[in-house]
Amino acid sequence: QVQLVESGGGLVQSGGSLRLSCAASGGSFSSYAMGWFRQAPGKEREFVGAITWSGDLTYYGDSVKGRFTISRDNAKNTVSLQMISLKPEDTAVYYCAARKKIPATMAHEYVYWGQGTQVTVSS
Repeated sequence: QVQLVESGGGLVQSGGSLRLSCAASGGSFSSYAMGWFRQAPGKEREFVGAITWSGDLTYYGDSVKGRFTISRDNAKNTVSLQMISLKPEDTAVYYCAARKKIPATMAHEYVYWGQGTQVTVSS
């Protein structure tokens, strides 16, 4: 069983930056691919990005490509999401998620989820 806890959300102006972190415990973190998703009110959960267990490959959703960067530190059991050039449409609750083996882009393919952290981008 893996527990995930996100942090780092908040209120930021359009064009600003935020760095989200996800701390994992209770499992072999380095054996899990990690994903970030977000969900805005009234919308479906959206794939933001994912990273392989080793950190050598990353994948991003089209809406964040070039602005968001995922990284991980297996020694510290953390995965991060660096967000720059934020837009009001990035406003959502951001979730980290874990699954064994390879990353995936569909939310239902992830087994473990954090509670989410709110990101609000003002115009």
